[in-house]
Amino acid sequence: MADDVIRLNAWVHGDVQGVGFRWWTRSRALELGLTGYAQNKPDGRVHVVAQGPRPACERLLDLLKSGQTPGTVDSVISDWLAPGDPIDGFSER
Repeated sequence: MADDVIRLNAWVHGDVQGVGFRWWTRSRALELGLTGYAQNKPDGRVHVVAQGPRPACERLLDLLKSGQTPGTVDSVISDWLAPGDPIDGFSER
């Protein structure tokens, strides 16, 4: 079903650290009613985990790929997972 809860697991590659990318991602996710986090990784990627209704997760993925983010996104590698334990809010890590 379209409203089933799902978990988006996305790895964002590019110039996405130190440019407000995690804050921007958090804002978009909260607008979409999603929970999860955006986390800087040592290799320069940002790992985004978002959980909620599939259409909202798909919209966030589209936004991550849109070219309208802070910094420069070169690519987004993503997969879909079954929902995990509930996550409170959406945090920047």
